[in-house]
Amino acid sequence: MANVIRIHEHGGPDVLRVETADVGEPARGEVKVRQEAIGVNFFDTMMRDGSVDAPLPMVLGSEAAGVVVAVGPETPGFAVGDRVGYFASAGAYASERLIDSASLIPLPEDISNEQAAGFLAKGLTAWMGMRALHNVAPGEVLLVQGASGNVGSLLSRWAKASGATVVGVAGSRDKLDKVRAGADYAVYAGDPEALDRIHEVAPEGVDVVFDFVGRATAELSAAAVRDGGKIAAIGAASGQSQLDTAELARRNVKVVSGGVPQYVNASTVGKASGQLFQAIRDGVFHDIQVARYAFADAARSHEDMAARKLTGLAVLIV
Repeated sequence: MANVIRIHEHGGPDVLRVETADVGEPARGEVKVRQEAIGVNFFDTMMRDGSVDAPLPMVLGSEAAGVVVAVGPETPGFAVGDRVGYFASAGAYASERLIDSASLIPLPEDISNEQAAGFLAKGLTAWMGMRALHNVAPGEVLLVQGASGNVGSLLSRWAKASGATVVGVAGSRDKLDKVRAGADYAVYAGDPEALDRIHEVAPEGVDVVFDFVGRATAELSAAAVRDGGKIAAIGAASGQSQLDTAELARRNVKVVSGGVPQYVNASTVGKASGQLFQAIRDGVFHDIQVARYAFADAARSHEDMAARKLTGLAVLIV
């Protein structure tokens, strides 16, 4: 029997229940994974509180890493004992589970299960932004809206390491130090002179805006990007952006968006995960730690996320 964390109703962290489940044996195309580390993401809290509609009951989570303990018939590519991770398969809050083998990413020996569970979803979202939606080039000036968030923090560091100049924007003054840790410049979104601060770095406007916030930052994003530049709308923490698309088109500003599965799929996941793992090896994210929680303390990880108390990428240790 496996332990799972399931919800039967929407609500606060107290609705998370540790239960047992009979996992069974893998069918064709499936493997059974004994999970050792499980990523906790903001999207999990949205599933929990009902912000995202999904049928109940459900096992939360979509990202984890562990060891293959059984392989289904006619399922090539994996063997018992292989270490694997994944980032987009529902039902991750479990000590053991069945999963489609197509969802799995083989893990190199020098990438720990905790690193994989903490970095895969967020790191591959950053990869989508700076390699698929826009291929960041040395010398470019970038604006990152939501630079204090997990994905914004990763993208800022990765883009800076790639030779770009990064201006990070924070939604509150107390996050500016966190932004400065990963970006070349930090700007407070509520500063009446925020646009002037950006123009001090890029007088004609920035080459690209990576926006993880949405509606609350849309006006500044549009004003900050240069004519002929690009806005990559990746997140919508404050609601969907309401950009003046006609005016942006007049200025030849391209607006791009998309979800991770659209860009990180069977044809690209090997390249994307390989580049992410190399960035980890190179120390690009050396100051971003994993915040460990016991499996049974999943509710506390959700509480800390809501209270903005996380000191790293939240991972449940099984």
